[in-house]
Amino acid sequence: MSVLSLSLELQTIGNGDIHDLTPAVQQAVQQSELKDGTVTIFCPSATSGLTTLEYESGCIQDLQRLFDEIISPNREYAHNARWGDGNGHSHIRAALLGPSLTVPFIDKILTLGTWQQIIFVDFDTRSRRRNLVIQLIGE
Repeated sequence: MSVLSLSLELQTIGNGDIHDLTPAVQQAVQQSELKDGTVTIFCPSATSGLTTLEYESGCIQDLQRLFDEIISPNREYAHNARWGDGNGHSHIRAALLGPSLTVPFIDKILTLGTWQQIIFVDFDTRSRRRNLVIQLIGE
């Protein structure tokens, strides 16, 4: 069993900015010495998250609208009252989505469904440089 840890740097614009990580993650698997295993993507951030989604404009807009509807940036948040940074909704959205995602790979191919991509969402209220951790475990 081997473990390989890599980083992936992203520049985001915040406010629900969505990035398709699938090509970068597949490339990491392809370039590794591993044939079968799992890859975990982790974002060390309290205002961003990871999931899978069909990465097309309609699904992206639907996801962004859903977050606006269920966790509105216009509500009052205790976090904003304490820190004054206006990103209380960003923290709550990230908590619902989660900071990591694990995908198995077989014969160096991610086992994603036909219309399933790995996406990163930056919920913060401003642009950010994000450094994600990609960790492969396998043989």
